[in-house]
Amino acid sequence: MRIAIIGAGRVGTALGARWQAGGHDVVYGVRDPADPKHGDLPVQAVPDAVAGAEVVLVALPWAATEATLTGLGTGDAVVVDATNPLAANARELIAHPELSGAELIAGWTGSSRVVKAFNTTGSGNMHEPRYDGASPLMPVAGDDAAAKEVVLGLARELGFDAVDAGPLSAARDLEHLAALWIRLAYPLGHGPDIAFALLRR
Repeated sequence: MRIAIIGAGRVGTALGARWQAGGHDVVYGVRDPADPKHGDLPVQAVPDAVAGAEVVLVALPWAATEATLTGLGTGDAVVVDATNPLAANARELIAHPELSGAELIAGWTGSSRVVKAFNTTGSGNMHEPRYDGASPLMPVAGDDAAAKEVVLGLARELGFDAVDAGPLSAARDLEHLAALWIRLAYPLGHGPDIAFALLRR
């Protein structure tokens, strides 16, 4: 599967490396492909990376998301929103009166195939999701059933307990879960080697 990752930060590169190791064709869409900080990553300008991709993962700082995505044609690709609408301190969500960040992204891209996922945990858990035999929860929300199945499969490939969390409107719940993870990991001192799990009896 051809996966375009918009953004080459910690989350994007963690997921990209794992999927590439699993046999997927991964390319990163970045603002300046000539920037030497990208090293050996396969980078292209964002529109070029997205062209022909089956999956487009958005892994950008929230402040850069609207400008990058507005007017970007994603075609029939599954658009995976791994962002969180965080304030500049990266500790709290920027409240919107009606919409989640994922719903805003659906509006900016004009895509009906937006799926919220990979936003509720840190990049370290994307590199290594195993916890003494338990699999961390990866909730996935979206309106397009087929697109959601693609993302559930990609999450399971990485070792997550991928769970359908409902329609795209449920993305607001996922974003609040991410805020809780951040609070536990950093202000409350538990560190980033923590993960949520869904226990079943």
